[in-house]
Amino acid sequence: MAISMGGGGQETPMSDINTTPLVDVMLVLLIIFLIAVPVAIQTIEKLRIPVFESTESKDKVENLQLTVSTTDAAGRSAGEPGFEGASREGECRVYFGNTTPVDSQELYDRAFERLDAIVQRAGGAEAIMDDPDKIPQVHIRGDVNAPWQCIAGTIYNVQAAGYPTVGFISNPVDPNG
Repeated sequence: MAISMGGGGQETPMSDINTTPLVDVMLVLLIIFLIAVPVAIQTIEKLRIPVFESTESKDKVENLQLTVSTTDAAGRSAGEPGFEGASREGECRVYFGNTTPVDSQELYDRAFERLDAIVQRAGGAEAIMDDPDKIPQVHIRGDVNAPWQCIAGTIYNVQAAGYPTVGFISNPVDPNG
């Protein structure tokens, strides 16, 4: 180890790296990872997610809930005996309020009547536009096997009835099988 005493000679820049801050940062990161990794690696195996029966929204905003599905390959709808699950080749089925099956004209009529009743209760279109939280939305729950044309037709009908906002609801995968 050499020590520079100064004095005569050429001045050269010091090329040594101060490693103390680097070691300090590395030790702090090591401690953080030692604490965080076991927490991140733990798996939740016995988590049971509750499954609730779908009901119409009772929120302050009266959102319209729709379910879009199709018939099975034999033409049976959900709830009928022998229903084998929705099929991409089946006919579109739209359930108003998640419970009542409707065709596209009936969907338009019922959605329009419902929206009109909400607007009238709020005091007219001007009153409901003053408070955007009062404007209802449409929430569509689409079956994974329902073709896009069924979903698109539903969106078209409810927007034609006057609903400005359409959203989608997904079904979480049941971790318990």
